[in-house]
Amino acid sequence: MKKQAVALFVGLALLVPSMNGSALARNQHDREYYETRGEIVWEVPTNTKVMALTFDDGPDPEYTLQIAELLKQYNAKGTFFVVGSRAQAFPEVVRKLASEQHELANHTYSHPDVRRISSERLQTEMEKTQEAIFQSTGIRPQLFRPPGGYYSDAVVNIAKKAGFLVVMWSWHQDTRDWSDPGVQKIVNKVLNNAHNGDIVLFHDYGGDRKQTVQALREILPELHKRGYQFVTVSEMMRLYGKTKKVGQGEHGDD
Repeated sequence: MKKQAVALFVGLALLVPSMNGSALARNQHDREYYETRGEIVWEVPTNTKVMALTFDDGPDPEYTLQIAELLKQYNAKGTFFVVGSRAQAFPEVVRKLASEQHELANHTYSHPDVRRISSERLQTEMEKTQEAIFQSTGIRPQLFRPPGGYYSDAVVNIAKKAGFLVVMWSWHQDTRDWSDPGVQKIVNKVLNNAHNGDIVLFHDYGGDRKQTVQALREILPELHKRGYQFVTVSEMMRLYGKTKKVGQGEHGDD
């Protein structure tokens, strides 16, 4: 009996940090709930031939700069969801992105699993990243993407309180380039699923990103030939026009 009581006590003790740490994982609704409320953006409905190319986990002094050089060739602007610790380590790369009018966005400071951290920790992660980017560029981003693309009421509410809009990516445009699937798979994923208003997910750090760079060398000229322009997420949302909230269905003039 004593052994059972001890086991029960230990089990409950182990559950306590788990429950506290998973506070951000509770109360998750489906995509339609957040999209219709204008709290999370997956893509931007528009008749205009525009796309937003987004890059997570950088900056990286090698791959981010190669990507920026490719984008410049097509007068393309990207949105870079920056990890604060890396922005702090490579401020010159962040400054270059800003000087070339790419959009900088917040992707936490240390790229934690948001399902396993407290609300306070997530808020601190956001704030430290804002400060790192601001110190390098004088810019305070307005977009936030949670690591791993995990969202819940708590994540959305903390982001809103900090002045962020949560931005994900088009589900049909997740290149999974982080897994090194092969250049052609990345290329095919983007080209075969290209639609107006897509938000495409790439990574400019998190290992060897040579496949991402090589895939962009094929993707950019082909989409350019099809008439697409590459704009930042915020620019694309402005093109959406007179909509009060993204996803509400009240279209502007496009």
